[in-house]
Amino acid sequence: MDCITLITKPTDFYALLDSGGGEKLERFGDVTLARPDPQALWEKGLSHETWQEANGTYVREGGEAGKWVGKLPPKWQIEFGGLQFLIKPTSFKHTGLFPEQLSNWEWLSALIASRSPSAEDGIGVHVQQSAPSVLNLFAYTGGATLAAAQAGAEVTHVDSSKTAMAWARENAALSGLSDKPIRWITEDVLVFMKREIKRGAKYDAIIMDPPAFGHGPKKELWKIEENLLELMQLCRELLSDKPLFVLINGYAEGYSPLAFAYNLAGFKEKWGGEVECGDLTIAESNSERLLPAGIFARWRA
Repeated sequence: MDCITLITKPTDFYALLDSGGGEKLERFGDVTLARPDPQALWEKGLSHETWQEANGTYVREGGEAGKWVGKLPPKWQIEFGGLQFLIKPTSFKHTGLFPEQLSNWEWLSALIASRSPSAEDGIGVHVQQSAPSVLNLFAYTGGATLAAAQAGAEVTHVDSSKTAMAWARENAALSGLSDKPIRWITEDVLVFMKREIKRGAKYDAIIMDPPAFGHGPKKELWKIEENLLELMQLCRELLSDKPLFVLINGYAEGYSPLAFAYNLAGFKEKWGGEVECGDLTIAESNSERLLPAGIFARWRA
């Protein structure tokens, strides 16, 4: 099993300017944000004055929530990875965009394109085939959904939050993907998957970003340590006879990428292919440091 480090590098539209002291300084378009990051355990590289120039700084108010202070627009649009995203800083310090996922979007897009209706076989002959079907679970603001749809997939986007669902649809519209075959499902993930199995539904690929803890729209309880095994079993039942891939992302502190990768061993045993896992990181624009930003594991047939 390969363990690798995926790196998101600075672009004209997004850059990690600095990190340290439990914080990170980022530029989203023309707006600079300073917010907490528990992985940034080293000293900051840029001056205190530079950090003070941020348009918005996140301040905790107790518990998990907080507020943004400074001259900060409520929302603005940026381009990232060939897609358009609406940035809206929330009281939980999120912005709606996870730049560390760019390598995964490029990976899944290439796999989907290889099975698109216009794909060629090994000798350059066009092969008629249906568009691959992709299930995106805990899909939030839809980065992976948009990447998959843009690559030619039919996508089912599932999230329990109505707010996140509306945000994802805004991103789709901004990216010119509103007319693409995307199903938008506001539902508890496990409830939806079980219903799909009863219907005989099948998917060629599954993407998931399970939180450590959460609730469905009807207060269904999710705990990753209690529900992940059931989730993976349901995934196996929902995959088609000729699947493309399964991708798991995680941000829960304390888990190794191997914990996710071992859950993909059964897919490799049944369909062959390869499993790889590792860290998601973001490269600073002013140093050689990489900020850890999550973990992933992925299987491809």
